[in-house]
Order: sequence, then C-alpha cells, then structure tokens
Amino acid sequence: MKIIGIDPGNLETAFVEIEPIVKEHTEINILQYGILPNCEMLDLVRANIDSDSVHAIEMIASYGMPVGKTVFETCLMIGRIQEASKIPCHLVYRKDIKMAFCGNFRAKDANIKQALTDRFGQQGTKLNPGRLYGIKKDMWSALAVAVYWWDIHLGIK
Repeated sequence: MKIIGIDPGNLETAFVEIEPIVKEHTEINILQYGILPNCEMLDLVRANIDSDSVHAIEMIASYGMPVGKTVFETCLMIGRIQEASKIPCHLVYRKDIKMAFCGNFRAKDANIKQALTDRFGQQGTKLNPGRLYGIKKDMWSALAVAVYWWDIHLGIK
C-alpha cells in the first residue's frame, strides 16, 4: 500500500508518497516528494489511479480564533483535492498528529520533525543520504500526515 501525505496550502501544496515496509514496523520507502503549485498538485492527484493507494490530507480545524483569506483558500484546496482524487481520501487533523508523535497538543513543527527523525533516522548528507534526505519545509508535515495515517489505519503503532 502506498500512502500520499498531503499538506495543502493556499498557493502550493506539499506531498510525500511513502510505501511502508510493514514487516519492519519502523521502515518506509519514500517514493516521491515535493512542493507543487496547486494546479500541478491537482494534476498529480488526478493521475494517481493506483487502487492500492490512499491520499491522507491534513485538515484545518477551528480553534475559535479569527482566520484570514489564506485559511479559507486552503480549505478550498482540500475540497479540490478530494474532488480530483480517484482513490480514497482521508482527512487528518494536526492535533491528532501532535498527540500521536509528541503526546502534547502544544507540540510545534520542530517537535514533530524530531519525532520523525528519531523514528526513521537522520536526513544525512548528499554524499551519505539517509532515508529522509530531501525532505524540507512543508514536506515534513506531509510526511507526518502519511506516517500518522499508516500508524492508525494499519495498526503498526
């Protein structure tokens, strides 16, 4: 099974496609990753017709604070991804990822990145790349979404 973790944005969307190696509960193959303009991301989503894949999409939640235009545009992108997808889509909330990886709702992106690094190893260097080599910026969130979905739905963790 392949899991495409998606961190949508108002202009660009990050994604990481992983293939868990289930027999080794801590092993994954990262098949592809990137940050694309939203129109290109929608093309990538439409092109995925692999029946053994899922899209795990980070969903926005309301915490009672005012939000602006970019949050609403990101919400629209989430809906556009779901509409364009030909494979199952699952929404993943950030608070659930924070609790699963860090045990605390107040965890920051750096804490989640550290939890992923602790689990899958260091990024490494160009000459000695690790499993996470090349993951940067919002791709960390997309990876967290994919790994969280894997843990919860495939009962690994």
